[in-house]
Amino acid sequence: MSKLDVHDLIDEGLDLPSLPDIYFQVSRMINDPRFSLENISQVILKDPALSARLLKLVNSSFYGFQSRIDTISRAIVVVGVDELKNLILVTSVIDSFQNIPTDLVDMTDFWMRSIRCALLARCLAKKSFFLHSERLFVAGLLHDIGSLVLYLKFPQQSALVLEQAANERQILPALQQDIIGVDYTQTGSALIQSWQLPESLVTAVACQLQPEHALAHKLEATLLAVTVSLINGLEQGQPITELVNALMIDWLVLLKIDPDGIINALEQADSEFEQIFELVANNKKIY
Repeated sequence: MSKLDVHDLIDEGLDLPSLPDIYFQVSRMINDPRFSLENISQVILKDPALSARLLKLVNSSFYGFQSRIDTISRAIVVVGVDELKNLILVTSVIDSFQNIPTDLVDMTDFWMRSIRCALLARCLAKKSFFLHSERLFVAGLLHDIGSLVLYLKFPQQSALVLEQAANERQILPALQQDIIGVDYTQTGSALIQSWQLPESLVTAVACQLQPEHALAHKLEATLLAVTVSLINGLEQGQPITELVNALMIDWLVLLKIDPDGIINALEQADSEFEQIFELVANNKKIY
Protein backbone atom coordinates (compact mmCIF):
# COMPACT_ATOMS: atom_id res chain seq x y z
CA MET A 1 0.00 0.00 0.00
CA SER A 2 1.19 3.56 -0.64
CA LYS A 3 2.60 5.55 2.25
CA LEU A 4 0.18 7.62 4.32
CA ASP A 5 0.84 11.04 5.77
CA VAL A 6 0.63 10.12 9.42
CA HIS A 7 0.01 13.71 10.58
CA ASP A 8 -2.91 14.05 8.19
CA LEU A 9 -4.23 10.79 9.62
CA ILE A 10 -4.15 12.17 13.16
CA ASP A 11 -5.59 15.53 12.11
CA GLU A 12 -8.53 14.06 10.21
CA GLY A 13 -10.85 14.12 13.22
CA LEU A 14 -11.27 10.38 13.64
CA ASP A 15 -12.84 10.63 17.07
CA LEU A 16 -9.40 9.94 18.47
CA PRO A 17 -9.21 10.58 22.20
CA SER A 18 -7.75 13.77 23.57
CA LEU A 19 -6.26 14.31 27.00
CA PRO A 20 -8.62 15.76 29.62
CA ASP A 21 -8.87 19.52 30.05
CA ILE A 22 -7.47 19.24 33.57
CA TYR A 23 -4.15 17.98 32.17
CA PHE A 24 -3.71 21.05 29.97
CA GLN A 25 -4.99 23.37 32.69
CA VAL A 26 -2.44 22.05 35.18
CA SER A 27 0.28 22.25 32.50
CA ARG A 28 -0.48 25.92 31.88
CA MET A 29 -0.54 26.71 35.60
CA ILE A 30 2.81 25.01 36.19
CA ASN A 31 4.40 27.34 33.64
CA ASP A 32 2.68 30.49 34.92
CA PRO A 33 4.31 32.08 38.00
CA ARG A 34 0.98 33.70 38.94
CA PHE A 35 -0.30 30.33 40.18
CA SER A 36 0.78 28.73 43.44
CA LEU A 37 0.93 25.03 44.36
CA GLU A 38 -2.29 25.56 46.30
CA ASN A 39 -3.99 26.94 43.18
CA ILE A 40 -2.94 23.81 41.28
CA SER A 41 -4.17 21.49 44.03
CA GLN A 42 -7.57 23.23 44.05
CA VAL A 43 -7.97 22.58 40.33
CA ILE A 44 -7.17 18.88 40.78
CA LEU A 45 -9.57 18.62 43.73
CA LYS A 46 -12.44 19.62 41.44
CA ASP A 47 -12.21 16.05 40.12
CA PRO A 48 -12.73 13.86 43.23
CA ALA A 49 -12.24 10.55 41.37
CA LEU A 50 -8.95 11.71 39.86
CA SER A 51 -7.81 13.09 43.21
CA ALA A 52 -8.50 9.77 44.94
CA ARG A 53 -6.59 7.81 42.28
CA LEU A 54 -3.63 10.19 42.46
CA LEU A 55 -3.41 9.84 46.24
CA LYS A 56 -3.61 6.04 46.00
CA LEU A 57 -0.74 6.06 43.50
CA VAL A 58 1.39 8.42 45.58
CA ASN A 59 0.88 6.18 48.63
CA SER A 60 1.62 2.94 46.73
CA SER A 61 4.84 0.94 46.35
CA PHE A 62 5.38 2.93 43.13
CA TYR A 63 6.96 5.62 45.34
CA GLY A 64 7.52 3.82 48.64
CA PHE A 65 7.16 6.86 50.90
CA GLN A 66 7.30 5.91 54.59
CA SER A 67 4.72 8.39 55.84
CA ARG A 68 1.21 8.61 54.42
CA ILE A 69 0.31 11.52 52.11
CA ASP A 70 -3.29 12.59 52.70
CA THR A 71 -3.73 15.72 50.57
CA ILE A 72 -3.13 16.72 46.96
CA SER A 73 -1.20 19.80 48.07
CA ARG A 74 1.16 17.59 50.10
CA ALA A 75 1.48 15.20 47.14
CA ILE A 76 2.54 18.10 44.92
CA VAL A 77 5.23 19.13 47.43
CA VAL A 78 6.55 15.57 47.80
CA VAL A 79 6.55 14.33 44.19
CA GLY A 80 6.69 17.70 42.40
CA VAL A 81 4.30 19.37 39.97
CA ASP A 82 5.80 17.84 36.81
CA GLU A 83 5.52 14.34 38.24
CA LEU A 84 1.94 14.93 39.36
CA LYS A 85 1.15 16.11 35.82
CA ASN A 86 2.55 12.81 34.51
CA LEU A 87 0.31 10.92 36.95
CA ILE A 88 -2.74 12.82 35.66
CA LEU A 89 -1.75 11.75 32.16
CA VAL A 90 -1.26 8.13 33.19
CA THR A 91 -4.52 7.85 35.09
CA SER A 92 -6.47 9.54 32.29
CA VAL A 93 -5.18 7.99 29.08
CA ILE A 94 -6.36 4.46 29.88
CA ASP A 95 -9.93 5.70 30.24
CA SER A 96 -9.72 7.70 27.02
CA PHE A 97 -9.81 4.93 24.42
CA GLN A 98 -13.31 3.66 23.80
CA ASN A 99 -14.98 1.79 20.93
CA ILE A 100 -11.88 -0.20 20.01
CA PRO A 101 -13.09 -3.26 18.03
CA THR A 102 -13.05 -6.16 20.50
CA ASP A 103 -12.31 -8.67 17.75
CA LEU A 104 -8.96 -6.92 17.22
CA VAL A 105 -7.76 -6.45 20.76
CA ASP A 106 -8.69 -7.24 24.34
CA MET A 107 -8.19 -3.89 26.05
CA THR A 108 -7.34 -5.46 29.41
CA ASP A 109 -4.56 -7.45 27.73
CA PHE A 110 -3.43 -4.32 25.90
CA TRP A 111 -3.10 -2.25 29.08
CA MET A 112 -1.56 -5.12 31.05
CA ARG A 113 1.24 -5.27 28.49
CA SER A 114 1.55 -1.48 28.37
CA ILE A 115 1.81 -1.16 32.15
CA ARG A 116 4.39 -3.95 32.29
CA CYS A 117 6.42 -1.96 29.74
CA ALA A 118 5.90 1.22 31.73
CA LEU A 119 7.10 -0.31 35.01
CA LEU A 120 10.10 -1.97 33.40
CA ALA A 121 11.08 1.25 31.58
CA ARG A 122 10.93 3.13 34.87
CA CYS A 123 12.99 0.52 36.72
CA LEU A 124 15.61 0.44 33.95
CA ALA A 125 15.72 4.24 33.91
CA LYS A 126 16.51 4.26 37.63
CA LYS A 127 19.28 1.70 37.10
CA SER A 128 20.64 3.94 34.34
CA PHE A 129 20.40 7.02 36.59
CA PHE A 130 17.97 8.92 34.37
CA LEU A 131 17.10 12.33 35.77
CA HIS A 132 13.36 11.86 35.12
CA SER A 133 12.69 8.14 35.38
CA GLU A 134 8.93 8.69 35.66
CA ARG A 135 8.90 10.14 32.14
CA LEU A 136 10.11 6.74 30.92
CA PHE A 137 7.11 5.20 32.68
CA VAL A 138 4.92 7.33 30.41
CA ALA A 139 6.98 6.30 27.34
CA GLY A 140 6.48 2.64 28.21
CA LEU A 141 2.78 3.11 28.79
CA LEU A 142 2.32 4.83 25.41
CA HIS A 143 4.78 2.79 23.34
CA ASP A 144 2.00 0.88 21.51
CA ILE A 145 -0.71 3.56 21.57
CA GLY A 146 -0.41 3.89 17.79
CA SER A 147 -1.87 0.41 17.37
CA LEU A 148 -5.14 1.67 18.85
CA VAL A 149 -5.19 4.46 16.27
CA LEU A 150 -4.81 1.88 13.50
CA TYR A 151 -7.54 -0.33 14.98
CA LEU A 152 -9.93 2.61 15.00
CA LYS A 153 -9.10 3.91 11.54
CA PHE A 154 -8.31 0.68 9.66
CA PRO A 155 -10.10 -2.20 11.39
CA GLN A 156 -10.24 -4.53 8.36
CA GLN A 157 -6.62 -3.98 7.37
CA SER A 158 -5.55 -4.33 11.01
CA ALA A 159 -7.37 -7.66 11.24
CA LEU A 160 -5.37 -8.86 8.22
CA VAL A 161 -2.12 -7.64 9.81
CA LEU A 162 -2.84 -9.51 13.04
CA GLU A 163 -3.81 -12.67 11.16
CA GLN A 164 -0.58 -12.67 9.16
CA ALA A 165 1.56 -11.76 12.20
CA ALA A 166 0.22 -14.79 14.13
CA ASN A 167 1.34 -13.35 17.51
CA GLU A 168 4.84 -12.50 16.28
CA ARG A 169 5.09 -8.88 17.35
CA GLN A 170 8.46 -8.37 15.71
CA ILE A 171 6.95 -8.51 12.23
CA LEU A 172 3.95 -6.25 12.99
CA PRO A 173 5.57 -2.97 11.83
CA ALA A 174 6.58 -4.38 8.45
CA LEU A 175 3.13 -5.88 7.91
CA GLN A 176 1.46 -2.60 8.90
CA GLN A 177 3.64 -0.73 6.42
CA ASP A 178 2.82 -3.21 3.63
CA ILE A 179 -0.92 -3.47 4.28
CA ILE A 180 -1.86 -0.09 5.79
CA GLY A 181 0.97 2.19 4.71
CA VAL A 182 2.05 3.27 8.20
CA ASP A 183 3.07 1.50 11.40
CA TYR A 184 2.20 1.89 15.07
CA THR A 185 5.38 3.78 15.98
CA GLN A 186 4.53 6.49 13.45
CA THR A 187 0.87 6.84 14.44
CA GLY A 188 1.77 6.67 18.13
CA SER A 189 4.42 9.37 17.99
CA ALA A 190 2.13 11.60 15.90
CA LEU A 191 -0.71 11.21 18.41
CA ILE A 192 1.64 11.99 21.31
CA GLN A 193 2.87 15.06 19.46
CA SER A 194 -0.73 16.19 18.88
CA TRP A 195 -1.25 15.93 22.65
CA GLN A 196 1.65 18.39 23.09
CA LEU A 197 3.65 15.98 25.22
CA PRO A 198 7.44 16.41 25.57
CA GLU A 199 9.53 15.83 22.48
CA SER A 200 11.52 13.15 24.31
CA LEU A 201 8.36 11.01 24.46
CA VAL A 202 7.60 11.64 20.79
CA THR A 203 11.11 10.56 19.79
CA ALA A 204 11.25 7.54 22.09
CA VAL A 205 8.02 6.12 20.68
CA ALA A 206 8.95 6.98 17.08
CA CYS A 207 12.42 5.39 17.32
CA GLN A 208 11.74 2.47 19.68
CA LEU A 209 12.50 -0.08 16.94
CA GLN A 210 15.67 1.66 15.71
CA PRO A 211 16.94 3.99 18.45
CA GLU A 212 20.11 4.70 16.49
CA HIS A 213 17.93 6.82 14.17
CA ALA A 214 17.08 9.25 16.98
CA LEU A 215 18.75 12.59 16.31
CA ALA A 216 17.98 13.72 19.86
CA HIS A 217 16.83 11.90 23.02
CA LYS A 218 18.79 8.81 21.98
CA LEU A 219 18.98 7.60 25.59
CA GLU A 220 15.19 7.58 25.95
CA ALA A 221 14.71 5.82 22.61
CA THR A 222 17.35 3.21 23.46
CA LEU A 223 15.89 2.49 26.88
CA LEU A 224 12.44 2.04 25.37
CA ALA A 225 13.93 -0.27 22.72
CA VAL A 226 15.49 -2.42 25.45
CA THR A 227 12.22 -2.47 27.37
CA VAL A 228 10.08 -3.49 24.40
CA SER A 229 12.60 -6.13 23.33
CA LEU A 230 12.55 -7.70 26.80
CA ILE A 231 8.74 -7.65 27.09
CA ASN A 232 8.36 -9.15 23.61
CA GLY A 233 10.73 -11.97 24.51
CA LEU A 234 9.05 -12.69 27.83
CA GLU A 235 5.69 -12.91 26.08
CA GLN A 236 7.20 -15.52 23.72
CA GLY A 237 8.40 -17.55 26.71
CA GLN A 238 12.11 -16.95 26.19
CA PRO A 239 14.39 -17.40 29.25
CA ILE A 240 15.44 -14.14 30.89
CA THR A 241 19.17 -14.84 30.61
CA GLU A 242 18.78 -15.57 26.91
CA LEU A 243 16.89 -12.32 26.40
CA VAL A 244 19.48 -10.26 28.25
CA ASN A 245 22.38 -11.83 26.35
CA ALA A 246 20.62 -11.10 23.03
CA LEU A 247 20.45 -7.33 23.68
CA MET A 248 22.73 -5.17 21.58
CA ILE A 249 25.97 -4.37 23.43
CA ASP A 250 25.86 -0.79 22.12
CA TRP A 251 22.52 -0.27 23.85
CA LEU A 252 23.82 -1.49 27.21
CA VAL A 253 26.98 0.61 26.95
CA LEU A 254 24.96 3.73 26.17
CA LEU A 255 22.61 3.10 29.09
CA LYS A 256 25.47 2.12 31.44
CA ILE A 257 23.59 -0.93 32.67
CA ASP A 258 24.82 -4.51 33.07
CA PRO A 259 22.93 -7.81 32.82
CA ASP A 260 22.51 -8.08 36.59
CA GLY A 261 20.92 -4.64 36.63
CA ILE A 262 18.48 -5.65 33.91
CA ILE A 263 17.48 -8.82 35.75
CA ASN A 264 16.99 -6.85 38.95
CA ALA A 265 14.82 -4.30 37.09
CA LEU A 266 12.71 -7.13 35.64
CA GLU A 267 12.15 -8.58 39.11
CA GLN A 268 11.27 -5.20 40.61
CA ALA A 269 8.82 -4.35 37.82
CA ASP A 270 7.14 -7.74 38.21
CA SER A 271 6.74 -7.26 41.97
CA GLU A 272 5.03 -3.88 41.45
CA PHE A 273 2.78 -4.89 38.57
CA GLU A 274 -0.40 -6.14 40.22
CA GLN A 275 -0.85 -3.20 42.60
CA ILE A 276 -0.01 -0.54 40.02
CA PHE A 277 -2.19 -2.12 37.33
CA GLU A 278 -5.27 -2.07 39.56
CA LEU A 279 -4.58 1.54 40.59
CA VAL A 280 -3.87 2.88 37.12
CA ALA A 281 -6.28 0.77 35.07
CA ASN A 282 -9.11 1.49 37.53
CA ASN A 283 -12.05 -0.68 36.37
CA LYS A 284 -9.92 -3.38 34.71
CA LYS A 285 -9.02 -6.57 36.53
CA ILE A 286 -6.09 -8.92 36.03
CA TYR A 287 -7.19 -12.32 34.78
